[in-house]
Amino acid sequence: MKKESFTEVSTQDLRDRLAVMEKDYAQLKINHAISPLDSPAKITHARKAIARVKTELRQRELNNK
Repeated sequence: MKKESFTEVSTQDLRDRLAVMEKDYAQLKINHAISPLDSPAKITHARKAIARVKTELRQRELNNK
């Protein structure tokens, strides 16, 4: 998910997506601990995507104050 697409999404939608992304990230880590993933870079990409969403949510929070 690219940063440009965040501006078109509501705050509640971003929070919902964040919850799903964090759940998927946790599952990726568990699966990787049990048996190595084909592409461990998926974990890094998921973590960075979560950080992007959190950053956008924080910016919105600061702009609303």
